[in-house]
Amino acid sequence: MPFALPAARRNQKLPLKPLALLVLQALACSAQAADGAAPEAEPVAAAMLVVEVTGTGQSRQVQNVTRADLQQAVPGTSPLKTLEKLPGVSFQSADPFGAYEWSTRFSIRGFNQNQLGFTLDDIPLGDMSYGNNNGLHVSRAVSSENIGRVAVSQGAGALGTASTSNLGGTVQFVTLGPANERALTAAQTFGSDDTSRTFIRADSGLLASGTKFFVSGTRMRTEKWKGDGPQDQDQFNSRVEQQLGDHTLSAFFNYSDRNEVDYQDLSLESTRRLGYDWDNYAPDWQRAVNAAKRIYSGAVNNMDDAYYLGRGLRKDKLGGVALELNLGQGVTAKVSGYHHGNEGQGHWYTPYTPSSAAVPISIRTTEYTINRNGMLADVSWDVAGHTLSAGFWGERSKHVLTRNFYAVTDGAYIDHMLTNPMSTGFRQNFVTDTRQFYLQDTVTLLDGRLKVNAGFKSPKVEIDADTLVGDRAAGTITAKKSFLPQAGLSWKLAGEDEVFASASKNMRAFQPGVSGPFSQTQAGYNLTVGALKPETSTTYDLGVRFKRDAVQGSVAVYYADFKDRQLGVATCVGIMGCAGTIVNVGKVETRGLEALAVWKLMPSVAWFNSFTYNDSTYKSDYTDNGKVIAIAGKQVVDAPEKMFNTELAYDNAQWFARLGAKYTDKRYYTYLNDAGVPSYWLANLSAGYKLKSFASLRELTLQVNVSNLFDKRYYSTVGSNGFSVSDPAGTSTTLMAAAPRQVFFTLSGKL
Repeated sequence: MPFALPAARRNQKLPLKPLALLVLQALACSAQAADGAAPEAEPVAAAMLVVEVTGTGQSRQVQNVTRADLQQAVPGTSPLKTLEKLPGVSFQSADPFGAYEWSTRFSIRGFNQNQLGFTLDDIPLGDMSYGNNNGLHVSRAVSSENIGRVAVSQGAGALGTASTSNLGGTVQFVTLGPANERALTAAQTFGSDDTSRTFIRADSGLLASGTKFFVSGTRMRTEKWKGDGPQDQDQFNSRVEQQLGDHTLSAFFNYSDRNEVDYQDLSLESTRRLGYDWDNYAPDWQRAVNAAKRIYSGAVNNMDDAYYLGRGLRKDKLGGVALELNLGQGVTAKVSGYHHGNEGQGHWYTPYTPSSAAVPISIRTTEYTINRNGMLADVSWDVAGHTLSAGFWGERSKHVLTRNFYAVTDGAYIDHMLTNPMSTGFRQNFVTDTRQFYLQDTVTLLDGRLKVNAGFKSPKVEIDADTLVGDRAAGTITAKKSFLPQAGLSWKLAGEDEVFASASKNMRAFQPGVSGPFSQTQAGYNLTVGALKPETSTTYDLGVRFKRDAVQGSVAVYYADFKDRQLGVATCVGIMGCAGTIVNVGKVETRGLEALAVWKLMPSVAWFNSFTYNDSTYKSDYTDNGKVIAIAGKQVVDAPEKMFNTELAYDNAQWFARLGAKYTDKRYYTYLNDAGVPSYWLANLSAGYKLKSFASLRELTLQVNVSNLFDKRYYSTVGSNGFSVSDPAGTSTTLMAAAPRQVFFTLSGKL
């Protein structure tokens, strides 16, 4: 039965028709009544640049994903997923949208997600890891429809980037600002697994007062592709801009309420025994109870093959205000302030802690609150061939992390924050103060053909941890560097070709929360804290950009020296939540090559290709409980050595289509490289028809998206429950299966 709801959700009040569909239906009926037939749209030239190599003049490898890429993805797709076509970028997720946070894995040149920096309109998003302590995932920060472009710096981000985790590059998301013309935009998506997504945005247009603003609402409802449970989200976004002479005042407020039911983690062995479609027991409560009593059925043979249910609940409020000043004499400045509030719970039905003698299962929660406030200030001065820039970023983040256990009596569906626990495993309070200053000079020489930049930043991050319940570590730890330099050049050759080179040093600060030094016991922390140093990397880039009438692209080689790598060693299965161990495992070396080219084969056809060769290897053994772990020379976990992406795009201003495929090499999930997942090819298709106008409607578009076009079965996420030293039997439950083929239809338009 298409679009049928599971029993657990049939009592929820859902509108008979999503609002966006009603709006478009009403507008279409009105247009037909007035005109009788749809006029033909006037043909216009198609903009076929799939990826713009917009790093022109910059000394780093920088590329943009444009609005066209974002629009032709499945609505609701994480903008991170649209970046996977770029060289150096690996993205994995167990859902077709790339928005299921437990499974999301994003890496650049072998540096994983928590070693990268992310911002939205310059506001820091932290490292966007699951259970984040200093930010939030971009899929909660803003609706994908409201993102205008995404800039990726694969090597080193700009000195002014508000991040203390960007060892291996930065990703900067830019909001699609308020339009100058008044408009109402609506889009409705239906598709596989009862997916329904409604998006409505109202733009005021530029008013006589110099004000313009937009407000938008998004409602996403979808079921998991296997097992039982929804992955739902409601969002509100708004932004206002006010012109004040030569200055601009802007403010925004975004809200997100996300409820996602988890997929069961797999192992190589359990997949062979139970299949890729194996999932949690819900809604079969009795089978979960039996398994907790070690009474197994079917092919199940252990308690960790499945649990009853897992779930993530997140509510976020993100807002800010910014003043951009044009002070004359070549001086510009920008001052911003922001606030982020978060409340979250992760539910996991655990058979390791009973609710009572009669019920061998309880709900184990990880509970989060974040309250962070910050400001950024930047000033730039153009004088005598120099561009001098300086800036400051300061933030105080208060983060509370709690592990609670709640009694249950049955498998009744619970989709709200729980209160009144039966016991508390631990409760920690963290206050993190961040201060970062930067200074840079860019010199323009040889009539603008040569640009040389040099500068430095000085970060300092202090964490004060207080343990209120349990034996997790408390204390104070500081990561700081007075001088982290960055230098580079870009040199224009003939035409629009140029050579670029850069060198930079970065530091990743220690992290509070579930994966940092304070996730250890107090005894473990006392033993290891003396040897802990903040992770640092030194990165070198050398490359060339080229642009002709029919082709544009870049080729770059790079080297990264990564020191004082922090390794979290798990001491039990993930659901038990045991305190781990943090050890310094020394160096990682990365060297590689990236190539990108876009050919415009004809005015309406473009062919995009990118290739990555990345060699990331551990250079040091380490000792764990007196035992030497010989990982020197082994490949870094979850770091494919080779990736290749190809995409053919067609757009004649009415019909459009994109057919893309990506190859991802083998990935290891053990430090000794004795277990991993095989390489795979994955193809996706999008196509549609658009009209420039249809009576009073504009940009009316019907689009179809097919993800995993050839229904490939493969492992997406590796390391969902962390990485292990060795797994020769393939029993580590730290893998996730990717979604099979999914189909989505979207109708959108403007009034």
